[in-house]
Amino acid sequence: MDESPVAAAPDFSGTFLPHRDAAYNLARWIMRNDHDAEDCVQDGYLRAYRAFPRFRGGDGRTWLLAIVRNACYSRLRQTRREEGDAPFDETVHAAAADTPTGEAPWRQAMAQEFLPQALGQLPAEAREIIVLHEIEELPYKEIAVVMDIPLGTVMSRLSRARLKLQTVLQELLRKDLAHEL
Repeated sequence: MDESPVAAAPDFSGTFLPHRDAAYNLARWIMRNDHDAEDCVQDGYLRAYRAFPRFRGGDGRTWLLAIVRNACYSRLRQTRREEGDAPFDETVHAAAADTPTGEAPWRQAMAQEFLPQALGQLPAEAREIIVLHEIEELPYKEIAVVMDIPLGTVMSRLSRARLKLQTVLQELLRKDLAHEL
């Protein structure tokens, strides 16, 4: 009698439910509001459930985040909620920002306070790549899979997004300091 172990097929709940917070976090930053983010996560889970027979194992988080991301952008296209947002333009967002040296600890604390506001001011693609790398801590390879872009593009977009975030944070800090004087 053969008693070799048989690899268990992945189950949907065990594979994808642990990543619900990451899916919601990504959707929240793309959609910019809780209600739409919740709808997109629900839609993403429904899509993942329907496509689960095609899932071949591996990293469920990456697979799910790609599906939730696509659900978000489908909803944005459908409702045209971000018509006023400028698209991510590599030439515009590639401008280097001034980097202060020896920042005081109070400036870092203020930057953390303004971080959600600054992220909200970034274009969708910049916001998305910062959330995936800095908040969800996905490596470049997984971001490339989620966003369906080459690895080199991940690195260059992340670099430009960081510079844009730094510029927006500096402007928010300047405005706050000027307001308090």
